[in-house]
Amino acid sequence: MRHGRKIKKLGRTWAHRKALINNLLAALFSHERIKTTIARAKETRRFADRLITFAKENTVAARRQVRRFIPDENLVYKLFTDIAPRLQDRPSGYTRIFRLGPRFGDGAEMAILELVSRKEKIVKKETKKQAKKEVKEKKSKAEKVKEKGKDKEKTVKVQKAQKKKEKASKVKTEK
Repeated sequence: MRHGRKIKKLGRTWAHRKALINNLLAALFSHERIKTTIARAKETRRFADRLITFAKENTVAARRQVRRFIPDENLVYKLFTDIAPRLQDRPSGYTRIFRLGPRFGDGAEMAILELVSRKEKIVKKETKKQAKKEVKEKKSKAEKVKEKGKDKEKTVKVQKAQKKKEKASKVKTEK
């Protein structure tokens, strides 16, 4: 029977597993998206949803419960003031998992675990156009520098050839 086997052990001891989950939670709440294995993502999702539910309550007791998993006060502050208000209208399901396929080194199935309402960096069309212009300018500058370098190489080659001719002519005149 499977009594008490709900937790995935992830091949680690209790203390190591707790530290791993806490670190993954801290990374998730600071970056709002992490890349990890599917088993770790599924296990981390359980705790992340629980912590976000605590953060939605916004009480001292809830803060203490969250601090058990995330000791960094700045991350707790971000969770309570930034992430939880964005998810206030959702009853549950605060994270999503995207499967990426196998990892090259060992073939472990990889996934992206992210918050549902991630803060996206909004880039206006004007800034995109400016960025494209800057890239073109940099490319044109790089091409000019390459051309100057080629011109210098040509002039150096021509100068060497002239010196060889002068040496040859001096040798002929001496004979």
